[in-house]
Amino acid sequence: MLIKKIKKPVLISLLASIFLVLGACSNGTDDGKENNEEKNSTASEENKEGSEEMEGMDHNNMDMSSSGAVPEGLKVAEDPTYKVGSKAIINSDHMEGMKGAEATIVGAFDTTAYAISYDPTTGGERVKNHKWVIHEEIPDAGDQPLDPGSEFTIDASHMEGMDGAKAVIDTAEKTTVYMVDFTTTTSDIEVKNHKWVTESELSPIE
Repeated sequence: MLIKKIKKPVLISLLASIFLVLGACSNGTDDGKENNEEKNSTASEENKEGSEEMEGMDHNNMDMSSSGAVPEGLKVAEDPTYKVGSKAIINSDHMEGMKGAEATIVGAFDTTAYAISYDPTTGGERVKNHKWVIHEEIPDAGDQPLDPGSEFTIDASHMEGMDGAKAVIDTAEKTTVYMVDFTTTTSDIEVKNHKWVTESELSPIE
């Protein structure tokens, strides 16, 4: 046999070489696995951070609280469904953590509420179907409600890049709008004097 013709020292050396090669292959595989796991972990962290940054950016763009000041000429509702000081459940989701929150009514006003679309003055994508801008927040709007398709310049700053933007009315709804206090359901942020929630977006507490 061939193995009998190989001297013992040569055979030992050959076997040692084979074990070294096998060991190197095994380490290479483990190293590759560790590198892949490290890359996947890094990518996961980056995706998480990116998601948090996007959520933060969206959240910061919305001025959820306000001073409580209302536009000149806005009429206080004489007999609103939800009285000032009463509580109601918010059914709208204008922002994260709003839907399902318990609201305290701090103001009730009769007006026309508009859903609008506009291009922010700060740049970025067009905002579509923003709710709500009320009639008294539209300069020189006159006494009569505006029709869908009407264009105007926004005189309100509910969101960054909103004030001074050119907007078009998507829908118009004559209703009672409410200014409310609430705590977000997702992050326990206390929101004061939020503008606006319409009557159809509220429901009584059972």
